[in-house]
Amino acid sequence: MLVALSNTPRDYAWGSPTLLAELEGRVPTGAPEAEVWFGDHPGSPARVLDGSQRTLDEWLPAVDGAPERLPYLLKLLAAGSPLSIQVHPSKEQAVRGFADEEAAGVPRDAASRNYKDDNHKPEVIVALSETFTALAGLRDLDQTRRLVAGLGDAAGVTALRDRLAAAEPDAALRDAIGWALAEATAAEIEQIVEGAASASSPEFAAEAALVRHLREEYPGDAGIVVALLMNLVELRRGEAIFVPAGVLHAYVAGLGVEIMAASDNVLRGGLTPKHIDVPELLGLVDFHPAAAPRLAPRADGDGVELFAPGIADFALAHVATSAEASRVELRGVSIAVGVAGEAAVTGASGTSLRLAPGQAALATAEESPLVVSGGEVFVAMPGEGVATRR
Repeated sequence: MLVALSNTPRDYAWGSPTLLAELEGRVPTGAPEAEVWFGDHPGSPARVLDGSQRTLDEWLPAVDGAPERLPYLLKLLAAGSPLSIQVHPSKEQAVRGFADEEAAGVPRDAASRNYKDDNHKPEVIVALSETFTALAGLRDLDQTRRLVAGLGDAAGVTALRDRLAAAEPDAALRDAIGWALAEATAAEIEQIVEGAASASSPEFAAEAALVRHLREEYPGDAGIVVALLMNLVELRRGEAIFVPAGVLHAYVAGLGVEIMAASDNVLRGGLTPKHIDVPELLGLVDFHPAAAPRLAPRADGDGVELFAPGIADFALAHVATSAEASRVELRGVSIAVGVAGEAAVTGASGTSLRLAPGQAALATAEESPLVVSGGEVFVAMPGEGVATRR
């Protein structure tokens, strides 16, 4: 079975007023458009365009051989301003945290709720704009110490520098982030931000520019200090990062296609007016410094590359713009979204749909291989092994 899907952009405040409209070739509405969800997540299930008026979460359980719930959620994401710094739990942490909050009677829609479900939320984002800016993971500590050494000698800077001086990198970064979010005064945070915004080091010019931008968007936010400790990543079109459990990250600007495990579990670490549970956050973050978690695709047939981080929940195939037909081998129920040109997508049953940029379709497993020609398409599917179900 091959059916078209649609959905309405979500109007989160950080969304871009132009990026999704430009992708789809339509006039912008003037409102922020942040994400379009193609999946069965109850937060914004896609609509199935088969005349039934059903959403995908209603439609999918009636399909023979399909799972009751998809293990992944596919999105188009358009960041006009920075998203919050955040981290996602592991599966084990999510199960435990969700059960604890259920037992405590915390309403699922409470602002203080940390765990909306019992699933993990690893995610991959691939840049669709010419550049996509993100923060991902904690920078090498020696580099961070060099950055902080150039911020002056105000009391806040000195306090941060002292915490980063610990011999054990993980302990130093944990102490610094915990202090910034829970103990530092507003004056100390401003001293660090001012020092970074006015810094003149060529090595960290991009970081200084980012701090100036963040200060305009989130004045006084302690998350700006957390951002100073993170890897600043600029993806080129077609490049990706993979964010597993425990990795601090924030998307700053650009358009991308994102795939994640089907979950809504987010713990925030700054750049937000929303609830920040510092002790819970510190219990989830992987404080080990490392390079930005870039994910290179592997070839998966003629004209097809596969972003596969090695988890059961999802993989993401990419078919580049071409007049030639490319075959995408599906692993279960899959969702294709067009991002350039006008692609013809044909299943094994012979059913064919055309996908303009921003349009999507669902293919059941028996439609494999899916043949794509004439446009650029991403295809979300379960990963290798048995996918996690909620």
